Amino acid sequence: MTRQFQLLADQAFARTAGAPLVGGNAVRLLKDGNENYPAWLEAIQKAQHWIHFETYILHDDTIGKTFAEALCERARAGVKVRLLVDWLGSLMKSGPGFWRTFAKAGVDARSFGYPTIDSPLGWVSRDHRKTLVVDGRIAFVSGLCVGDEWLPNPKTGREAQRDTGVRIEGPAVADVEAAFAEAWSTTGDRIPSHELPAAPSIAACGDVALRVIPTIPATAGVFKLDQLVASVARETLWITDAYFVGVSAYIRALIAAAQDGVDVRMLVPGTVDVLGVGAMSRSGFRALLEGGVRIFEWNGPMVHAKTAVADGKWARVGSSNLNITSWFGNWELDVAIEDEGFGGQMMEMFEQDLQNSTEVVLKARKLYSVERRKQPRIEDWRRHGRSTTRAAAAGAIRMGRTLGAAITRRREVGPAEAINLFWSSLIFLGLGVLALFVPKAISLPFGTIAVWFAVAGLFQSWRLYAHETRREPAERVEDAREAPHPGRSRHA
Repeated sequence: MTRQFQLLADQAFARTAGAPLVGGNAVRLLKDGNENYPAWLEAIQKAQHWIHFETYILHDDTIGKTFAEALCERARAGVKVRLLVDWLGSLMKSGPGFWRTFAKAGVDARSFGYPTIDSPLGWVSRDHRKTLVVDGRIAFVSGLCVGDEWLPNPKTGREAQRDTGVRIEGPAVADVEAAFAEAWSTTGDRIPSHELPAAPSIAACGDVALRVIPTIPATAGVFKLDQLVASVARETLWITDAYFVGVSAYIRALIAAAQDGVDVRMLVPGTVDVLGVGAMSRSGFRALLEGGVRIFEWNGPMVHAKTAVADGKWARVGSSNLNITSWFGNWELDVAIEDEGFGGQMMEMFEQDLQNSTEVVLKARKLYSVERRKQPRIEDWRRHGRSTTRAAAAGAIRMGRTLGAAITRRREVGPAEAINLFWSSLIFLGLGVLALFVPKAISLPFGTIAVWFAVAGLFQSWRLYAHETRREPAERVEDAREAPHPGRSRHA
């Protein structure tokens, strides 16, 4: 019976995540920049054939220059180096001179999602992945970008951001390579097939089984997986998240698990580096606490990790935050590891993190910390200048969904959503007053956007039609053969 249940569970995980379970891997847990960055640099320095590096932010700072020098050195040595960064994420984090060094060295550096006249909303979906693959033999998946804030500074006393990553060797590396190739293809030419090894061609390096989950906008693979894990956890479910703004379905799943006797704990930042996210996150705490979920706030400058571990047997590490932007809007990549040894390491690391955190409890009508915080919780939106786009998008969508639910009564709006309902109603009231008394303030922007969208659509349709008519029939057949699975369609 146990074996049959395991098979059914494996099938459910595979269909939910859209990713098969791949065995024969060696996985190493890496904590913070002090463990991740040296391992990344060592792999880069040993590269012989190609390097595929994908990151949301690449800072032009001390550690950023170290990585730039390492990548450029390998490119000059004849290694094919492909670097993919998010345009918005890296905006104002590095200047033109920084990128010219890559071009001079022969590094193929590209930006994902920069705005163009024919794609007005192309910048909305971000490439939030953080992966590094070398020679098709070793891969790194994490929540870390590249910047000094992920390292401590003894001179100034600055603490490093708390983050988590993994080092993977074995057949699963092929799935990380394929995910990079899919994102890379949206920015120009595709990667040659000989640089994308199939899983059977990579020798087994261990006995760890894992799933590589590369999500693209609207697929919601990690969202479905997170809900499934909350449903099947029997003893423990410990979660660490940097920008938690949970939707009602996920909050209900956590509460249901806690009320069923599962030890559900969440570790979130006490100090949030994106304006507004802390307030939105805490607005959902009451419902969770009343439902039996324990919440802890990190006492350090920022916990940036995105991890979960259930029953000490299943763990997730990667780039996906628990909010609408990550679940439904971004390109993300996580690995779900099914191994008791690794799960034990994750639980031990979580317990260590709790030593530097403060538990949040309910007292009367307010939220209180169990003990005095080591430093005040300040949403320092100026520190390091991280973009607030993800937070704004998540908050706007959540407020819109709350207002829609309240008006249509398609579901009950809980007390934890009162703040979202208040602000969304206030925003609509302001827009309504503006439309009544200053109609041009609404009509002119709307008309401009409508014309822009129409021109962009006409331009793209003409370009696609012209391209199709110029191609030979043989080329059309070849493209049809190479087209991706419908569930993994490429987005330009």
